[in-house]
Amino acid sequence: MPFAKLPDADIHYEIRGAGEPVLLVAGLGGAASYWNGNLAAFEAHHQVILHDHRGTGQSTKCEMPYSVELMADDLLRTMDIAGVEKAHLVGHSTGGAIGIVLGAIAPERIASLTLYATWAELDAQMEACLTLRQRMLNAMGAAEYHRATPLFMYGPYYTRDNKAEIEAEIAAATAASPPASIMSARVTGILGFDGLQYLDRIRCPTMVLVAEDDILTPPYSSELIAARIPHAGLVRLPRGGHAVSRAEPALFNETVLAFLGRHAFSKEAANERA
Repeated sequence: MPFAKLPDADIHYEIRGAGEPVLLVAGLGGAASYWNGNLAAFEAHHQVILHDHRGTGQSTKCEMPYSVELMADDLLRTMDIAGVEKAHLVGHSTGGAIGIVLGAIAPERIASLTLYATWAELDAQMEACLTLRQRMLNAMGAAEYHRATPLFMYGPYYTRDNKAEIEAEIAAATAASPPASIMSARVTGILGFDGLQYLDRIRCPTMVLVAEDDILTPPYSSELIAARIPHAGLVRLPRGGHAVSRAEPALFNETVLAFLGRHAFSKEAANERA
């Protein structure tokens, strides 16, 4: 399990599979384990690069101000150390915001973007959800924060039908939880993100993906992003909530892998598709 040793943090990363590289970038929770249910499908076609954000998972638990731009810089430096010259980026929520930044400031490194359940402009709905979660964290502690998280992540149908799986997720998240102070600092950094300044600078192929029943980053957030990024496509899935890659993994995998296949950047991959 290698680490990218940055000047002020060690970033844990993994490289799995073979083929054109694809970065799977997690959301607010920050841990690479978010993608466990999707890995087999992606590894069958791609070299997959995963990492734990600064402050999460096995990466350094930094007590400091956080920002999306800091997280994007961490990922870019991790790519350098891991020897990943160029890759597709599939980003969930905060991971999508990281993708927005990198697509604008490092276009030579990003082959395509899948911006999944993300946002560029904080609105009252998202602000209300995040500030409520932050208040719960600060007042009640990490365990209650993690217990509430599925209510923001999943649609009612999924919560109704998957109680045992959700309980296991809550237990795992609580056991691996960073300190509440770091989690709160990450929320504050995300609340401060202004992605609008980056959108019209993105030129790589971009798919903006959202589920109709996402209450944290509702479809109108994705509509705005798709309208501002030149030639971006918008895909609306019928259900799956904010975590459609977990709630509807087969549909998510099929949709994203088809997009990646249409936008191969290496000669080898293009020849295979021909």
